[in-house]
Formats: sequence, C-alpha cells, structure tokens
Amino acid sequence: MDIDALVEETGRLVAGHYVFPELGERLRLLLAEQRAAGDYRGAGDPAALAELVTGDLQSLNGDLHLRLKHHVEEIPALPGDAGLTEMMAREARERFGGVARVERLEGNVGYLELRPLLYPLSMAADRLSAALRLVADADALVIDLRGNRGGDPATVAFVCGHLFDEPTHLHTMHFGDGTEPRQSWTPFVPGPVFGGRKPLAVLTGADTFSGGEELAYELQQHGRATVAGERTRGGAHPREGFRIHPHLEVTVPTGRPVHPVSGTDWEGTGVVPDLPAAAEDALAAALARLAPEGAPAGPGLSLR
Repeated sequence: MDIDALVEETGRLVAGHYVFPELGERLRLLLAEQRAAGDYRGAGDPAALAELVTGDLQSLNGDLHLRLKHHVEEIPALPGDAGLTEMMAREARERFGGVARVERLEGNVGYLELRPLLYPLSMAADRLSAALRLVADADALVIDLRGNRGGDPATVAFVCGHLFDEPTHLHTMHFGDGTEPRQSWTPFVPGPVFGGRKPLAVLTGADTFSGGEELAYELQQHGRATVAGERTRGGAHPREGFRIHPHLEVTVPTGRPVHPVSGTDWEGTGVVPDLPAAAEDALAAALARLAPEGAPAGPGLSLR
C-alpha cells in the first residue's frame, strides 16, 4: 500500500470535484500537510488509513459524505466507476432492490420498509414498483426509513411520484463546477398509486442518512407526510465515488439540494421529526397519529 500516493490522489479528487471548490482545495492542502508530517505512516492497512484520512476530510465542515471509504469486499478493477456499480448491483439483487418488507397492518394501513439503500432505478425499479403497487389501495401508509442509509435521488423522486397527485418540484440541485442547476420533479407513474390525499407517515432513526433523509425531508417540507422517530444524521450532499485501491473509495459530494419550500436542506441538521420518539417506538407513534380518532392502533403492531 503506497500511502503517499493514495493520500495525494484523494486530495486531487476532492479538490477537483467537491461542491465547494475553495474548501476542496483547502482540504487537498491539509492532506498534503498531514502526509508530509508523517501523520499517516502508522496506518498498517487500508481500513486504518481510511479512518485517518476521513477524520481530516471531515475536520473543516463535518460533511459526512466526504470520506475515504474502506470496503471489506474488493472493488472490481473495472474502468471508471464500473467496479463500484457492479458491487452495488450485486447488493441490490441480494437485497430485493431495497424492499425489506411490505405488509398490511390492521385497519388497512400499508407498511413499506426500504433499506439499506434506495438503489438506482436501473437496479431496483421493478421491485420498488411491485411494492408500491401493493400498498396503493391502503387507507393509510407508513414508510419505514429507520435503516435506510442513502440512495439515488432519482429513486427518491420515483417513490415520491407514487405519493403526490400532481407534478411536484422536489428540489433544485446546485453544483460546484459551474454546471447549470438542475430541478428534480416527481415523474408520471402509470397505473394505480397511493396518491397525495391519504394519510402518510415516515419513520426515521439516528441511522437514517443521505437519500433516506432526502425522501423524508421532501415529503415533510411539502406537508405530505408526518415524520415520526429520531432526528437523522444530516448528510444532504449527493456524492460520487472513485476507486483508488482494491479496498478504498474516495467519496466526494458534488451537489447541494435546495428545497423550494424551506429554501435550504438538511445538511448538518438532519431531518427533525414532527413526532419525536425513540426509533423503536416510532411505528407506534405514527400509527396513533394515522388511526381515526377514537380508534385503536391495533394489537400486535410492533415490528421490532
């Protein structure tokens, strides 16, 4: 493992792609200074190096998407980001496209758990579509994101397309490289959908991150859903990944979403729940809110 070369390449990628260009250059210089001072020489393996470098990358502004990420499984040595894509596609197949659980609860309440990721639509659209179609006829819906640690913004928009009745502006993405800002809207979804009028709740926890936070935030800020559970981790900036070693990926945030209602995002603050509750109690809190006045939430509804 050539530590100097790996740290230098990490700095180059951050400086060249970070959504905040001036900060990216400052971080490149910081890594170079730490490398020259010998701060990384004690890293005996890729995992240790990743931990040290990530600590320095996040030291200036706490951006949790900015890191040198260690993978236990070897990243395939394919051109560009094809190796990382192949790893994700394999995981998506093994995790049923991120659809962890679909259930009908008492009172015709639909329950949909999405974890660990909102995988790209090229890997998960069929399974997501099937799951969302199953809950379309529910009288109310709970989407559980407590174990969701991220995903593709296009997949977030796809899910939202099942939860609104009209085309809805979700956010505008701003980039650090001078690229024109890009708006994200809900897509047209053919066939039956849950729609935008029936009660909807989203469950969050301290582990909910990135794309999982985006889905909760978009729905909350538009007044479409009640968020129940814990404040999320606070990572709003979408990122790109770069393989620099068989077990190391440099992840660099390249964009900043701005919501049309709030005028900001959830970076650093997380998504603040409307119904604060411990993660294990979030479902009960949501069901109590969704149940008609005076009606019981129903026995045996704890899923943890």
